[in-house]
Amino acid sequence: MSSFREINSRLIEVTVAPGQRLFSQRGAMIAYRGDVSFTPNIAGGRGGIASMIGRRVAGEATPLMTVEGSGTVMFGHGGHHVQVVHLTGDTLYVEADRLLAFEGTLEQGTMFMGSQGGVMGMVRGQVSGQGLFTTTLRGHGAVAVMAHGGVVELPIAPGRPVHVDPQAYVAHHGDVRNKLSTALGWRDMVGRGSGEAFQLELSGSGAVYVQASEEKL
Repeated sequence: MSSFREINSRLIEVTVAPGQRLFSQRGAMIAYRGDVSFTPNIAGGRGGIASMIGRRVAGEATPLMTVEGSGTVMFGHGGHHVQVVHLTGDTLYVEADRLLAFEGTLEQGTMFMGSQGGVMGMVRGQVSGQGLFTTTLRGHGAVAVMAHGGVVELPIAPGRPVHVDPQAYVAHHGDVRNKLSTALGWRDMVGRGSGEAFQLELSGSGAVYVQASEEKL
């Protein structure tokens, strides 16, 4: 049974037990009960120094807090909607600033997506020439991710790829390949910002989480 419980669409409550470690985005603690400590942590997770270096290279040094002790903690941030994702041995790919909290049993890393396509990192690379990194969490445990306007999970099945607006992308997991392509006519048809010049195609087997908004966090 997961220690993560959704109180409402914007708040979660997490049970912290002795010997168990939790990581959260700094400033996300709303309230807590019990004997709980909060310690600044640059890298977080089990990725250690490698993930810290990777994030520095990627310019994504999202400050984290290590949460330990015995009690319950409520987390929320910026009024964003929160979605709890349960990993059972697979890998979640998510932008660092989307992470609200995750269990210390998960191994954190930073992946260079490169020519394989890199979701928002790839969009940034195309638009601004920045790095093509994204954060990974692997193993068994719960992750709380943030989004604007609510989160929808879309299944990805063999032969049934999903196309999403890159700016609406939140995270994905499973054996998924992603490809960013210029969508001819997409921007003109929809008539919004420059983001519609690209569309993200995810194929394979897994799921993608999208938000009901193009707003950035």
